Amino acid sequence: MKAINFYKLVTLLFAAVVITSCVQDDEFDVPQIEIQSVDIPQDRIVEISSLRALLEQEQTTNGNAVLTFEADDDPSNDRFTVGYVISNDAQGNFFEELLLQNAPSNPSGGVKVLIDSSPLFASYEFGRKVFVRLDGLTVGLDSGVLTLGIRDGNGVEKIADGAKEDFLLRDDEVEEITPMPITFSEFTEEKTNLYVRLNNVQFNRAQALGDDRLTFAGEPEDEFDGERILESCDSGTSTVFSTSTFADFKGVLLPQGSGTIDGILTLNFFGEQFNIVVNDISTINLDGERCDPEEVDCGLASTTGSNVLFSDFFETQNEGTPISGNGWTNYIEAGTQTWESYTSGGTNASLGISANIGSFMSGDASSIGWLVTPQINFDNQDGETLNFMTSNSFADGSTLEVLFSSDWDGVPENIPSANWSILPAAFIVGDDDFFGDWFESGNVDLSCISGSGYIAWKYVGSGEEDFDGTYELDEIEIESN
Repeated sequence: MKAINFYKLVTLLFAAVVITSCVQDDEFDVPQIEIQSVDIPQDRIVEISSLRALLEQEQTTNGNAVLTFEADDDPSNDRFTVGYVISNDAQGNFFEELLLQNAPSNPSGGVKVLIDSSPLFASYEFGRKVFVRLDGLTVGLDSGVLTLGIRDGNGVEKIADGAKEDFLLRDDEVEEITPMPITFSEFTEEKTNLYVRLNNVQFNRAQALGDDRLTFAGEPEDEFDGERILESCDSGTSTVFSTSTFADFKGVLLPQGSGTIDGILTLNFFGEQFNIVVNDISTINLDGERCDPEEVDCGLASTTGSNVLFSDFFETQNEGTPISGNGWTNYIEAGTQTWESYTSGGTNASLGISANIGSFMSGDASSIGWLVTPQINFDNQDGETLNFMTSNSFADGSTLEVLFSSDWDGVPENIPSANWSILPAAFIVGDDDFFGDWFESGNVDLSCISGSGYIAWKYVGSGEEDFDGTYELDEIEIESN
């Protein structure tokens, strides 16, 4: 019995060797599938840009959150929408979704199609024209953006993998996609799901420079997505650049220069914040010079003098009113938020009355507020230093900087056009610092400055969740020997 089993085993092994030797690696024939042109009569096409209008009409007229296209028994009556693929999941930054826009250039509408299948890029490559059969599908909002899928109550779920070819028809046309130039201020919900180009942008220097330079999404605190601050060199405003923690390039360090980024305009998971997402990092071209302000860096001084050139602890301010008097210039460059006097107890207690600015629930697309000291002549004495205290109530992605200018003319409206240099030696509270504490700036040395000039605190934020932080400022003293 044992001998019979042994001979069976030898026979099976011999057969396996023979079969394996007949087919070498990479010699399998890959079937070439010819993709045919899709011919759908124009009267059965529903433009992508019309899907949003139809959904809004359904919401207004019938109060429904989604709109379902009921299937007809006669397939010749099926309705379709058509678009060009702008997503690519090859690098893992998209998953089980296909993004289509209605034209290869100058698009006016885009839609996300949820599909329970991955990867999709091999069949639905970038630029491929695709027809989507609407009958049996539902249009709604998923994470705030226009989406097609299968109805699930008042939401939209993924099309099953086995059913995707019932709904998606590939055309033989593959077009070059031309990114649509756009600025942060031009972001709208109607422009989500479009392939866009951002010009003259850079990552925030606190994230892209120095010893603590960040990766796209490989930091310990990154969960699901890594969110980085992308700045406009033209307007000084910011938006969120988002990368999945499943992306192949999540561990790549952020580029340090400025330039262009081609990507997709979308919203975050909660549908509250505009995000830019790329298919891969080949469309990030940040090789130019950064547009950060120049620096005036005298370092930190070991001591401070006893001659007070300027000081304000804000105790004479009226609570809840804009900071005024004492030579201050309180200027709103963008938005509605201004520096105000503020007092609070509890965990995040103020230092008596403090100066406060924040954009939480402001509704501002951009919030930029300046608080500028009176002019100081640095030639009249020696050993000038600056000291102040800062705290925050969750800074989020909003920023506070302390700056110096020698060429501002004193006219508030001219503040943005003056040359302002950063005082990098000054410590300003960060988002990671405990919100209940106050932090000293250090003895910021100003003795290398000559002539006259102004010191300013500049706040940049917005009413959007990731940039709506609050800062407090107090105990400002400029002294000399």
